[in-house]
Amino acid sequence: MANQRWLLRGLVFIIWGAALNHGMPPQNPVRCNQTGCVLYNAYGVWGDRKDCKAPTVVYPTTEEELRLEVANANKNNQKVKVVTKSSHTIPKLACPTENAVLISTERYNSTIDVNIDSLSVTADAGVGLRDVIDRVEKAGLSLVASPYWEGVSVAGVISTGSHGSSWWGKGGAVHDHVIGLKLIVPANQSEGYAKVVNLQARDPIFNAAKVSLGMLGVISKVTFSLERAFKRSITFNFTNDDGIGNEFMEHAKKYEFGDIQWYPSRHTAVYRYDNRVPLNTSGDGIFDFLGFQSNAVLVSKATRASEKAFDNAKNNDGKCTLASSFVGYKKLIANGLKNNLIFTGYPVIGHQGKMQTSGSCLYTPETRKDVSCAWDPRINGLFFYESTAIFPAKKFADFISDVKKLRDMNPKNFCGVDIYNGILFRFIKASDAYLGQSEDSLVIDFNYYRADDASTPRLNQDVWEEVEQMAFFKYGAKPHWAKNRNLAFLNVQKKYPNFNKFLAVKKDLDPKNMFSSEWSDEIFFGKEGVKGDGCALEGLCICSEDKHCSPGKGYFCQQGLVYKEARVCRYLSSSKS
Repeated sequence: MANQRWLLRGLVFIIWGAALNHGMPPQNPVRCNQTGCVLYNAYGVWGDRKDCKAPTVVYPTTEEELRLEVANANKNNQKVKVVTKSSHTIPKLACPTENAVLISTERYNSTIDVNIDSLSVTADAGVGLRDVIDRVEKAGLSLVASPYWEGVSVAGVISTGSHGSSWWGKGGAVHDHVIGLKLIVPANQSEGYAKVVNLQARDPIFNAAKVSLGMLGVISKVTFSLERAFKRSITFNFTNDDGIGNEFMEHAKKYEFGDIQWYPSRHTAVYRYDNRVPLNTSGDGIFDFLGFQSNAVLVSKATRASEKAFDNAKNNDGKCTLASSFVGYKKLIANGLKNNLIFTGYPVIGHQGKMQTSGSCLYTPETRKDVSCAWDPRINGLFFYESTAIFPAKKFADFISDVKKLRDMNPKNFCGVDIYNGILFRFIKASDAYLGQSEDSLVIDFNYYRADDASTPRLNQDVWEEVEQMAFFKYGAKPHWAKNRNLAFLNVQKKYPNFNKFLAVKKDLDPKNMFSSEWSDEIFFGKEGVKGDGCALEGLCICSEDKHCSPGKGYFCQQGLVYKEARVCRYLSSSKS
């Protein structure tokens, strides 16, 4: 056991040491041949593991070209779906039907217009978030909110409600910093079959359009509010998790960009002390988040192989050793914070544009094939689920209490999630977006092992199914629109007070449902698919019979251990009980 521990710890150091390199860039999400095109997400596999086919894809480069594509589709009674350059959305929101045109905004990315007088920036829909941030910072301004991952376009980042962390000011959701956008919608023949609608905050449909899931029309341009440039000071405090359920409120109030990372199996909470500081404060640090750096391909594959071997052998101890090593190393190097080239001590102070978002594995020459993003599907590296639940703040402490009860039954069962990033808490302020958050909220994100094929059960999968169902059904958490397994969206429309207002705007702007598909409707309306053998293994259903799990491999449909109403696939070592 001791030799195994030292071997794995050595592996961790090799993994993250390799992160100093840059690797091959992600593949284009749309790949075509003589028979048509297939749309992928960045992870290479959709929730149902089925291909997303499109007859054709077009690449407009201007707003007029974009309008003409919508007009042509409308004239010919075709559906329309839009995909961005990176395609990091996990659900099939962008998947088109057979009679559809797939529009890529990859080449519609030439305009970034910074207006210093009005403290705003307007960008084409396909412009990357990093390009906007760098241009804004160069002008002596700062964009306040962004997600932690920068591999998104400006239209994509607002369409799905992406966010950072803050209850201060306008809050951590990027769409709440949008002050204008242009939307291309269907029109009648006299208007050329499509028109550009210029929306400002005072327009009655603005609150529908700024989080639209691509279901109202095609976003053409986005205008964000800005502030005068500022710096941030970040310190991570690794400590015991005893008070985590009582301390999150005060933490959010005290730190403008604070978050909390919880490693349940390690009984560890990491409090991020993160506030803005004056621009003349000394420091030129960056936050190059560890999980978004490049990894050596061979080591990524070895890490996946180790996790897979532990999973198949039902070896909790092996997973716990990995988790302990990862958490220890993250503490050592401050999770990717760098005072200059390396981390030398807290606090790390740097310009807002260098501290708010990261994704260095995105930027790499095609000639490098030995390093990549760790989840790149070409390398058989990390392969995982990501669940994200958004809670009303007043319910969150009770959820944490329940998770602790489940953890305390056997902390080793939680080691699998701590191999990744534990459970990340972030803060989103109440929003007037119809598909945004109606009250101040807490968001949790957690990643966990996904099997190579749909029929293979996973070690401790019942634990994560119970946490998942506890979040979405016992506590009524909303799912993040761009993440999650399908079951998280069941009855989602009942969780949004303004859902019917959004539907009314959709009916007005898109009366023929041009921008809908069976896959986006499945998510948007929270429909459960047809239940079949093994459907619960992939989160395509909640089990109600043993056949929805994998009885042949010893996994049966059972009730939850803490949340008794949960129905989970649990391994029973001897016989069903």
